[in-house]
Amino acid sequence: QVQLEESGGGLVQGGGSLRLSCGVSGGTLSRYSMSWFRQAPGKEREFVAAIGWSGRNTYYADSVKDRFTISRDNANNTVHLLMNSLRTEDTAVYYCARDRHPFGVPTRRQVDIGSWGQGTQVTVSS
Repeated sequence: QVQLEESGGGLVQGGGSLRLSCGVSGGTLSRYSMSWFRQAPGKEREFVAAIGWSGRNTYYADSVKDRFTISRDNANNTVHLLMNSLRTEDTAVYYCARDRHPFGVPTRRQVDIGSWGQGTQVTVSS
């Protein structure tokens, strides 16, 4: 069974940076579009960023565009989210997600997700 594992979360001051990573066991990431979602306390989980299986196509939520960068290393089966200029409103649990089907287009929709990580906490202080 595929298991996704996030790492790299933590506490950072506003304006700072963090780099999240997502790895996998029991399967592969390289043929799948991958996404990051986040859930803040008291709010619904929301889309953050997505990347196509080849890495050529990327998509971002408007709230993180020009601050966050999603990337992938298919040789090492990892996906990353570089978060710059962090704001207090970026505080959330961040989830790595694998598309339900291989070679699909990057998705913003949770219904298209086949596997989720457990999440990693990102806290941005003022």
